[in-house]
Amino acid sequence: MTSHTTPARCLAHKRARRGKIMAILAGGAALGLGTTATLAAWTDTEWVFGGGTGGTGDSAGVGTSSFDVEQNVVAPFNTAAFVQDETNPGQALTFGLDALSLTPGDSVYAPVALRTISNSSAGNLTLEPAVAAAGVTVVDSDAALWTALTMRVWVSEAAFTCNASTVASTSPSIIMEIANGPLGSTGGTTVQALSAAGANTQYYCFKVTLPSNAQTSQSLNLQGRTVAPAWEFSAASS
Repeated sequence: MTSHTTPARCLAHKRARRGKIMAILAGGAALGLGTTATLAAWTDTEWVFGGGTGGTGDSAGVGTSSFDVEQNVVAPFNTAAFVQDETNPGQALTFGLDALSLTPGDSVYAPVALRTISNSSAGNLTLEPAVAAAGVTVVDSDAALWTALTMRVWVSEAAFTCNASTVASTSPSIIMEIANGPLGSTGGTTVQALSAAGANTQYYCFKVTLPSNAQTSQSLNLQGRTVAPAWEFSAASS
């Protein structure tokens, strides 16, 4: 039997070929791992919210201010007497007992003070023309007395006595007249500013007059009639 031996050259050739195949396989495995890593990439998310002032915590940071006005119809306008009444007819102005017994040439006066509440922003007031007070029974079906009456209104940021002598004698730089004309069509001619948080007060004085020529200028008898005017202060924040 003839014995065959593998020459050293042949063994070297086989080893080199086997090493090349293993290298190719190893390269393929590496490529496979690389593809898998790309598909399973790390992920992350980031969130923000309206925190407003840059502080920490979860409190809301976007919101609205508030604007609210309160009134007082009782001099000397103690703080505890300020209230809010936002629908017609509102609080009753105190014109006094003579208000129901006017004769031609008579006038009656009544005060009211307005300011913003403690947590309110600043704003402005405008006096609107009088309208009929809601829910108040009157005796003036043809509006003859309503048409005959006139009104005047003064305002100041300093409290003052609402009567004939004061409004006639006080310097216009302190008390300003803002309305003068027929009851049902006369509103304020200027806007009054209100500071935030009740820092100032606007003091108003209303005067209602039955003119001395009222009876002769009307075709109907004005005696025994009543009216109930209501005034709105339209307010807006500034």
